[in-house]
Parts: sequence; structure tokens; C-alpha cells
Amino acid sequence: MSGLIDLEAVAGARSTHKFARLSASKARVVLDLIRDEDLDQAREELQFCDRGAATVISKVLESAVSNAENNEHLAADELYVAECWADEGPTLKRWRPRARGRATRINKRTCHITVVVAQLSEEELETRAARLAATGRRSADADRAARVAASKESEEDTTVDTEVAEDTTVDAEAAEAEAVTEQNEISDQHNESDESATSDDAEPETSDETTAIDEQDEKEA
Repeated sequence: MSGLIDLEAVAGARSTHKFARLSASKARVVLDLIRDEDLDQAREELQFCDRGAATVISKVLESAVSNAENNEHLAADELYVAECWADEGPTLKRWRPRARGRATRINKRTCHITVVVAQLSEEELETRAARLAATGRRSADADRAARVAASKESEEDTTVDTEVAEDTTVDAEAAEAEAVTEQNEISDQHNESDESATSDDAEPETSDETTAIDEQDEKEA
């Protein structure tokens, strides 16, 4: 899969980082590790590489993958590092003082890093799909789709549970209101019965008092 490719004929994208503050020779050592590698393998190589150029190249690789996804509408699982190279950039001249009034020139190298990602061939994609099916695993896109579907289902279940809880709360409040109304009616009935009983008991007492007063008036007469 090595060799310069034409992005007009092959689906892919590229990204370039110009004027990187490291020498082209140091960048090429890291680029040789990821050339012609699968995207996941390239990311793993850059993650565990202890060279300083790996950080810069990792950002360039992610930029190329983003260009392929957003501009070319390609899936990240179907990409590989088709080409990567580093061209020499301008050199910054600096001076360092030395003994006896002398000075030594310091060359601060720069380079232009380019990473090209392209889509795997149909044969390689079929081979990868068969390998994943044999191991029982799923691709990253399939895992992402499954997570999205699971999150949507959980949101729907949460919404249904919330509606059921709200309905239960409304029913409980209505039942409590009915119970309070019934208790008030019962208490009103008891109060009315007590008042009627009190009035019945008070009437005979009034009549007895009136009779006693009449008898006393007759005796005095």
C-alpha cells in the first residue's frame, strides 16, 4: 500500500502541519512507524512512542481523520495511513556565546509534516469484517450506534417511569383529598347530632325551672 496516491482517484484526506519546531530527521523516525498501518495501530504506536515528535504527529493524524470524516464522509474504521512524510522547513539561526569572546551558531530546524489517510480496499474491509465476526466483536461505528440506541431506550424508559410516577402522585393526592372531604363531612354530621342532642336536653330543664317559679309565686300569694 506504499507509494504516493492520488486522492482524486482514492477516497481519503490529508493534513499538513507547517513550520513544526523540530527537525525533519526526527519526525521521519516516527513517521516510519505508522506508515501503511491501520488507524487503530497507528494511534497505538503514537500513544506509546517516547519521542517528542509523536505528540505533534498524533495531532496531524487526528486532523487528517477529521478531514476524512467531515469533508469526505468516510468512516474512521475504514481508514489507514496511506502516506506520511516530513519536508525540511526554514532554519532559524541563533548564536551562543563561547569562551574568549567567540560565538557559535545554533541552527533551529523546522519541518513540514504531512499525513495522508485513505480508505481501505473492499477486500481488506471484507477480511476485517470476517475477522471481527469470528471473534464476536463489533466495529467502533457499530459500538457507537449500539450505545446511542441504548441511551435513547434508557431515556424513553425514564420518561415513561416519570409519567407513571406523576400519575400515581396525582391519584394519591386525589385519594387524600377525597378522604379529607369525607372526614370533614363525618365530623360535620357528628357536630350537628351533638347540637341537636344538646338542644333536646336543654328544653326540659327550662320547663322545670318555669314550673318551680310558678309554684313559688302561688305560695307567696
